[in-house]
Amino acid sequence: MPGKFESNGRGCIPPHGGYERLLSFQKAQIVYDATVYFCRRFLDKRGRTIDQMVQAPRSG
Repeated sequence: MPGKFESNGRGCIPPHGGYERLLSFQKAQIVYDATVYFCRRFLDKRGRTIDQMVQAPRSG
């Protein structure tokens, strides 16, 4: 007997896609791209600062 959230056989979260169309994803992508551009242009490529700065917006 299925649970109350599994009556359709797919679980409580239906399959979906298209996260690239979300406004929040698009804004996060712009921030990430701008950060990578800034780091490549203005920071020393041998430093750890670039890694930290690029990882931060990736978490967004």
